[in-house]
Amino acid sequence: MDRFFAPNTSEALAHTQLTENWFTWDQDHPSFNETLVAGCASYQAFTRYLSGSDLFIVPRSRRELEGVLRRYAYDSIHNAIAVSRQTLQRGGYSRTCSLAEKSIRDVLNANDNATVLLNLHVPQPETFTGTDVSLPNSNTRIRT
Repeated sequence: MDRFFAPNTSEALAHTQLTENWFTWDQDHPSFNETLVAGCASYQAFTRYLSGSDLFIVPRSRRELEGVLRRYAYDSIHNAIAVSRQTLQRGGYSRTCSLAEKSIRDVLNANDNATVLLNLHVPQPETFTGTDVSLPNSNTRIRT
């Protein structure tokens, strides 16, 4: 994960703060902390993608990869909103999503991160190790 977010980045720090204080993180701020939630959502999106645990359709392009990461970030944002006791300010949801999307784009634009992530879950071709079988009374061969 350090390749994408160094431990001292705002996303990594936000993730640490929210995960360590999941039930009280919202009490430290007078209103919903959009920056904190967006940073954590971006970090969790990459963590979820790297695990590949619920990745059923593997992205084939940078655009598809960014879409997957954005959906993962939105899930994280929704979870934080559901747990928070603070109300969202007008436009807060859009700002939080925009901040998370910007963070995701910044990571994908750095170095060869997009290529590395795309190649991470590429399915390997299956090799077939069958043998040829001859049918009795026939010149036909069947590969099994």
